[in-house]
Amino acid sequence: MNDIKETVRTKYGQLAREAESGAKACCDSVTANIYAGDELTALPESAANASLGCGNPTLLANLNPGEIVLDLGSGGGLDVLLSARRVGPAGKAYGLDMTDEMLELARENQRKAGVTNVEFLKGEIEKVPLPPRTVDVVISNCVINLSADKGQVLREAFRVLKPGGRFAVSDIVHRGEVADAIRCEMEQKIGCVAGALEENEYRGLLRDAGFESIDIEPTREHGAGYFSAFIRATKVA
Repeated sequence: MNDIKETVRTKYGQLAREAESGAKACCDSVTANIYAGDELTALPESAANASLGCGNPTLLANLNPGEIVLDLGSGGGLDVLLSARRVGPAGKAYGLDMTDEMLELARENQRKAGVTNVEFLKGEIEKVPLPPRTVDVVISNCVINLSADKGQVLREAFRVLKPGGRFAVSDIVHRGEVADAIRCEMEQKIGCVAGALEENEYRGLLRDAGFESIDIEPTREHGAGYFSAFIRATKVA
């Protein structure tokens, strides 16, 4: 498990440095055309460059003014900054990341954007450094599939949500059994599927964590049973 975390930390540290220098992140087949052009207005280019998302969870979450949002694996801060804009000055957006380079980039992007209702936290998504029942919405963008303990991630998301809180995540999912050779081929093609859960397994882990009203909506097919999806669930009041 620690080997996986170190691999992810090293990879995303390098991506942060590249984004800061003006290079765009990889996985273009997954990340292309996710955000409307006007959404990125007034945000630093380096925030978009560092995005490795497979969807737009800020749109999925139907954020309301005054809400508190947590982004698991916030990277360069793009979805955090977009969330902060949606919840307004009465709300707040937290970003959680374990990679120092990404946190440094995200805080610089926050400074450039002039956004004040944002806080970036260092930590792991399996152990969120927030008290129970703190946030209204948990979002994440193509990150949970990278964790070696996805059940723990979902339990932590449930823990920090207030009663009635919403889980609104974009992630890579697959249907049915996938042969190792196919999984390797897809990993080379789109770069972020090695830990993708099977759809029914994802539903089961969400139920085990305590979530209800679970919905997995495919948004883009990638072949061999893999697809990007909007994943919604609720912590009942």
